[in-house]
Amino acid sequence: EHDSDDDSYEVLDLTEYARRHHWWNRLFGRSSGPVVEKYSVATQIVMGGVTGWCAGFLFQKVGKLAATAVGGGFLLLQIASHSGYVQVDWKRVEKDVNKAKKQLKKRANKAAPEINTLMEESTEFIKQNIVVSSGFVGGFLLGLAS
Repeated sequence: EHDSDDDSYEVLDLTEYARRHHWWNRLFGRSSGPVVEKYSVATQIVMGGVTGWCAGFLFQKVGKLAATAVGGGFLLLQIASHSGYVQVDWKRVEKDVNKAKKQLKKRANKAAPEINTLMEESTEFIKQNIVVSSGFVGGFLLGLAS
């Protein structure tokens, strides 16, 4: 009698269910798939390249701005210190930096599982969208160089 009860249950494969029921299927109908898959390889590379170039270009500009701000702030602090306007307690700064390092190490050890999960998901996304991803990387590097 117990075996007959097991036969009445239907096994649901969640991975197959998820493949067939994407969020865009609910929004746009069953015939629609990922937008990128509808385009040729050349179009996918161009789309990835253009978005990568834009991201690289912005990353370069923001990076230069951040480096200028940090360097300029440090330079102004040094000038003010040498001129006598500001006195910096370097021993206290060193103590606070060491304390911050210890806290960061503790938090990094706790955050490691989430980071590993994010890395695995990112790797899987890149594998599934290798054409667009390779175009993005190439465009990103060109954006950094321009």
